[in-house]
Amino acid sequence: MTRHVVLLLGPSREAISGVTTHLNSLFGSRLATRFDLLHFQVGSEGRREGLAGRLARFVLSPLQLAAAIVRHGVGLVHINTSLNAKSYWRDIAYVVAAKICGARVLYQVHGGAWDEFEAKGGFFAPLMRRMLRWPDVIVVLSREQLAAFGRAAPEQAIEIVPNGIDCMPYVRYNRPAVEADAPLRLIYIGRLVGGKGLLETIEGLRIARSQGVNARFVIAGNGPEEPRLRQYTREAGLTREVSFVGAAYGDHKAQLLAQADVLALPSYTEGLPYSLLEAMAAGVVPVVTPVGAIPDVVTDGEHGLLVAPRDAGAIAQAIAKLASDRALLVRMSAACRSHVATAYSIERVARDFSQIYWGLCAARAPKAAT
Repeated sequence: MTRHVVLLLGPSREAISGVTTHLNSLFGSRLATRFDLLHFQVGSEGRREGLAGRLARFVLSPLQLAAAIVRHGVGLVHINTSLNAKSYWRDIAYVVAAKICGARVLYQVHGGAWDEFEAKGGFFAPLMRRMLRWPDVIVVLSREQLAAFGRAAPEQAIEIVPNGIDCMPYVRYNRPAVEADAPLRLIYIGRLVGGKGLLETIEGLRIARSQGVNARFVIAGNGPEEPRLRQYTREAGLTREVSFVGAAYGDHKAQLLAQADVLALPSYTEGLPYSLLEAMAAGVVPVVTPVGAIPDVVTDGEHGLLVAPRDAGAIAQAIAKLASDRALLVRMSAACRSHVATAYSIERVARDFSQIYWGLCAARAPKAAT
């Protein structure tokens, strides 16, 4: 039986991003044994090009996509997009190119809130809603997105497929026993960029320590916010309590998570961050904000603690609560591991996409003559 060819659009597979992690997970999953998966790079990651090169790529890339569809006999194009103006308008051009070539289109949205994005569209908002009908199916990460896209495009087929991970690297290391008098060990893993609530976390740690809470914070990552975070740490008098250890990958990341108690990720906005799933798989209890798909994953008081965005005081209270109630910390840690292994594995993601792929490819395939 001829296998269906699926072209996945996304950034370079060497880039550091959540969408890259998603792509690599799909290519490494059982989905790749059921379909011929090919990668088509979009975006600027890994490219050395000036303004003229970027403009040429913007114009020519849809034509290159069309050529790739024809050359490889692609039946399904899986577009991975984000809700920002640059990505949205670029990727709509890919939808048009794929449809002209007769391919089916799966349009997956990673992060962002459609209602907020549409509100910024102004005059173009009605056109944006109409264009949501062009893909054959829209895939979202959360129930919040499912409801928002359902309101914007009520006749469109919309599926929810949360992210998933390979849990094995994060259960390899035994977690040390929790000691009541040991410092509570917080960790952040990811890019050091705005909107992740890192300043609020450092301030929350300062408040908690001023109240006698014994806690430490490891920041694993790099990015444009690092100088500002280091300066804020010095001003808060926390240079001994906050450690900057650089970017962490692979086994190093798994080891850091095995040595941590709490993930601090009080982001202003999110999709479904892989760092959350990885930390929970390792038994690290999250202190997170109820944004994006996070409330679908984390039940407050069961798997972790939810705090309001931009609220250092709430973060301080969460730190104090987990530092003082180590039995609660242990229960949540076990609940995190069980929850992610059951509901957020890469095996489940592969099954979900396999069903969607088969349905779209079967709908495209010509019927046998009778």
